Order: sequence, then structure tokens, then C-alpha cells
Amino acid sequence: MEEHVELNEIAQLGDPVLRQQAEFVQDTQTTEMLNLVERMLTVLSASEGVGIAAPQIFQSYCVIVIASRPSKRYPLAPEMKPVVMINPTFEVLSQEVKTDWEGCLSVPGIRGLVPRYIKIHIRYIDHQGKAQKMVAEEFVARIFQHEYDHLHGLVYLDRVKSNRDIVSELEFQKIIRQRNQG
Repeated sequence: MEEHVELNEIAQLGDPVLRQQAEFVQDTQTTEMLNLVERMLTVLSASEGVGIAAPQIFQSYCVIVIASRPSKRYPLAPEMKPVVMINPTFEVLSQEVKTDWEGCLSVPGIRGLVPRYIKIHIRYIDHQGKAQKMVAEEFVARIFQHEYDHLHGLVYLDRVKSNRDIVSELEFQKIIRQRNQG
């Protein structure tokens, strides 16, 4: 049976931890870091999210997990195994930007249209302490940039161009149904 995530396990918009600059991780192999990664994987797996950042579980460290998978919240998401990224950085590989819908476990019940780069090169340390790199495109690039913002005290609403681009989850589901029918 899949574990259910309680809202109090995830920092909600307004909690100061979501507006802090996260700390660089000095040692990826401490018990504290290994436990943090395990907790992030557990919370993400039990949610309908496609990514999570450490500040979202009240730990202000530069750690994110991206794990795209189809769900009720993201029915067209590609399938990928969870990738743990410690102290991630990225560079833009294409100046092309796409505006699309985003939601957040820390901002439940609403969605917003957010512009993001569509192709990026990511560098990070994995949870075994090894340097890694990957190219991310489209939806996976969007997930990364969304989670990366959390490490810098930003939420996706900070990137929405107009308040008119924010809708309730119910209206978003109607938009997606219409998009899929048309």
C-alpha cells in the first residue's frame, strides 16, 4: 500500500524555510544527508509530485530529487527513475523558453503558467558522492528549474508573468481535459 503524505510533512507557502537560500552540502555521506535523501525519496514517492527540494521538507540544503512520472497531476509526464542531485548547477543550452503549467506540493490547489528554458545542462553530486552531469529537455528541464528555484528561496509563483496566469487545480484539470480533446 502506498504511503500517504500529510500536508504537515511538506512546508507550505508562507513558511520561512521556502524563502531561504539553501546551504551548500559539504559532505554528501553524513548520516544526516543520507537520511535527508531517503526522506525526500519517501515523501516524493508517496505524493503525486514529480520533484522535491530539501527546503520543502524543512531542511534548507542544496538537495533536490527529480522523478518524472505520469500521475493525476501530470498525466503526460515522461517516466524516469528518481535522480538525487546535491549542490546542482545548470547552464542554458538553448535560449528557447516555453511557458507551461506548473504546480507545487508546497502551494497546493493552484497552478500557474511559468516560462522555463527548454534545454539545460545540469551538473550535480549524486547521493553516492560522485560528480554527475546530464542534459535535460522540455518537462524534465522544467522540473529541474522548478526545484532549483526552491534552493534559492523562490517558488514558481515568483516566475508567473501575470496574476491572470494563476488558476485553481479544478480549472487546470478542465484546461487539460480540453487540451487533450482538441
